Amino acid sequence: MNTRVLLADDHEMVRAGFRIILDAQPDIEVVGEAENGEHAVERARELAPDVVCMDVQMPVLDGLEATRLVTASTDAAVIMLTTFDREDYLFAALDAGASGFLLKNSSPEKLVEAVRTIAAGDALLSPEVTRRVIQRFATTGSADAKRPAQVRELEELTDREGEVLQLVAQGLSNSEIAAKLFVGDATVKSHVSKILQKLELRDRIQAVVFAYENGVVVPGS
Repeated sequence: MNTRVLLADDHEMVRAGFRIILDAQPDIEVVGEAENGEHAVERARELAPDVVCMDVQMPVLDGLEATRLVTASTDAAVIMLTTFDREDYLFAALDAGASGFLLKNSSPEKLVEAVRTIAAGDALLSPEVTRRVIQRFATTGSADAKRPAQVRELEELTDREGEVLQLVAQGLSNSEIAAKLFVGDATVKSHVSKILQKLELRDRIQAVVFAYENGVVVPGS
């Protein structure tokens, strides 16, 4: 089954370019477009795409608020797209529920790779994004205290799941974790799924934040 994609951007030429790139792939289908954030939310609810490529700055409703609404009311995963490599956009996008963050000047191959990664249930957590998340917690000291409820949740993890969580928090992909632990990719994917379920987290990005907030790993470890 093809991955269904919704394109949300206020520039028609940008949407047209993305459509050409994605529609050229045998496993990806662009099912709709939206020219503002409000329309993106409506189209996401109507078309049930697997992935929404969402611009940050749009009229009527910006991409960040639209992402919050899309992730709260649909099963679609969101890739935030922007021309600005700004840290405030990065963290606002993650807080809004985005599963990935991609600059518009990325190569067509990166866009295709991002859609496939998100559609596979993975987060687009590049080493650079991971570094910034780590740096954020290193400077804010958010890993100093654990909330009791979260400590109990961590105790529900098996030793192997705890090990996998540590590796996820270091920015390793499923295949990299599999190689490190000498297990199959499917086994790692199963561990990650159970971790997210037990900790009541949405995706790997939330898992990274959770790990640093609760001292599972610490910056520089």
